Amino acid sequence: MNNRRVVVTGCGVISCVGNNLADFWDSLVNGRCGLGKVTRFDTSEYRTRIAGEVKDFDVTKYMTAKEAKRLDLFCQYAIAASDEAMEMAGLPKELRGSGIDANRVGVIVSSGIGGLQTMSDQDRILQERGPGKVSPLLIPMMIGDLASGNISIRYGAGGPNLGLVTACSTGCHSIGEAFWDIKRDDADIMICGGAEASVVPLGMAGFCSMKAMSQRNDDPLHASRPFDLNRDGFVMSEGAGVLILEELEHAQKRGATILAEVVGYGATGDGYHITSPAPDGDGGARAIQMALRHAGLKPEDIDYINAHGTSTELNDKFETMAIKRALGDAAYKVAVSSTKGTTGHSLGAAGGIESIACIQAIRTGIIPPTINYETPDPNCDLDIVPNTARKCEVKVALNSNLGFGGHNGVVIYRKFE
Repeated sequence: MNNRRVVVTGCGVISCVGNNLADFWDSLVNGRCGLGKVTRFDTSEYRTRIAGEVKDFDVTKYMTAKEAKRLDLFCQYAIAASDEAMEMAGLPKELRGSGIDANRVGVIVSSGIGGLQTMSDQDRILQERGPGKVSPLLIPMMIGDLASGNISIRYGAGGPNLGLVTACSTGCHSIGEAFWDIKRDDADIMICGGAEASVVPLGMAGFCSMKAMSQRNDDPLHASRPFDLNRDGFVMSEGAGVLILEELEHAQKRGATILAEVVGYGATGDGYHITSPAPDGDGGARAIQMALRHAGLKPEDIDYINAHGTSTELNDKFETMAIKRALGDAAYKVAVSSTKGTTGHSLGAAGGIESIACIQAIRTGIIPPTINYETPDPNCDLDIVPNTARKCEVKVALNSNLGFGGHNGVVIYRKFE
């Protein structure tokens, strides 16, 4: 089983800084922030009035307007990102009859929150007009597994198919579990990642009531400032990040371009608190160590970490502790950046989007920066690649994501050789 190597052959992105891989990566390396005032609804009574909204998204590039009405926005994003990833991987949109065994193609594209706008809209109809007026599509539009379900139906993929929920580590865990599906020979190809569309009134109100988000409402471009001493909370965003994972020999036989290799995965729980990471960083550290063990790597082998780095006081401090605990002295030699200064926090989509940043760092030899870093925090004293992208060879990159409930996810990517 463990002799099966898993590689990445495609990537697709929908984000507040670009609706395709090229635009997304150009924004990241140039530190172009995609955050701004919320435009979709009135936020005048909200504590936080800024977010990372996806811009200029034309769903009719991917489906008819009629089809789109049957899908919550998070599913639309998931399908758009999957289409780009499939095209990049050189895979047909209709798998059955293509020469590829469709029953060996699986899907794990998950959402941390699911169809929140659909649920809110239909609850209002229920209250105002009664139960008989609630849409029969409420449930299949709302539940988070329908990103995977609709993608499977779209391409005819009959392999392992599920959606999982681990809050902000959802996308990361989805990739990791897809990795194991291929390793244990349950699939040859997995379409995996995360999607989210929670910049809606109820989602904003919930996070505002938690006092978790930045209140730099008059300066959105500088509101998300991971690891900076004066950070005051995260900025919510949305989008999707989807990878095509494939068994190495299967990819080589069909002449696919190999972007990187997936070599390790770690998943642990803090067992501590519903929203705060463990104060000593133990859970996050164990996830990193687990991923290193599966990859057969040492701490000093890691060249780059794309950190969860949410720009909240507790996450950034405790994540720094986790990296130190896991890597020891090597922690001070590895480049660590959070791209959430540019993209904001896309919740369940973050692991997919940020894994793509890791893969691009390996492919291009460029590490995207942590922007908006002005005042050092002595509790966050790692090399966070401040403000400007860095050119250097990246052979091994690690993506880390943490989620409410004490979930920790880590996936390690390596340059294919």
